[in-house]
Amino acid sequence: MPELEIHPATHARFADMAAVLGPKRPDASVCWCLSHRIDSATNTALRGTERGEYAERLTRKRVAPGVLAYDGDEVVGWAAVAPRSQLPFARSRLIPHVDEQPVWSIWCIRVRPGHRRQGVSHALLDGAVDYAWAKGAPAVEGYPVDNRGERVDMTMAYVGTRGLFERAGFELAATTDSVSAGFPRVLMRRQLEPS
Repeated sequence: MPELEIHPATHARFADMAAVLGPKRPDASVCWCLSHRIDSATNTALRGTERGEYAERLTRKRVAPGVLAYDGDEVVGWAAVAPRSQLPFARSRLIPHVDEQPVWSIWCIRVRPGHRRQGVSHALLDGAVDYAWAKGAPAVEGYPVDNRGERVDMTMAYVGTRGLFERAGFELAATTDSVSAGFPRVLMRRQLEPS
């Protein structure tokens, strides 16, 4: 397992964020990890280079939009983390609220090809929790699939698996009505301070 460093995706690191999340063609309309960060109408309206420009603006805010993993100088992965109150998850009919704590959400973990199956996801999840804790989060949630050890399609693996979250100290807090890649999603919670 490589020795990884995790850093917030600040504006100074936007080029690295783009290397993980951006398209090969600048005008392509790829996710940029915006589909669960912004409302559906805004997500649909942003096309081509507008998506990258929106992501770049997020890196200029006081709270970074996520964390990046580095193996030496090479960026190898990304995890999105933010207060749930700032995300569409706050209004979700499929993913319940467990309580009224101002929790943070981790909803996307992406590892670059050539670096998978080397512990990068684990380091990213730990780093996202550490970042949320440093910013005052009392608890962190994730909404992974409960795949029961079955293989998850790579295009949908970004939500993580229940096992990944359990190994990072998260516990099952609730079932959800959400499904991803044919598997039910569960709400996993890690309490960072007493509620």
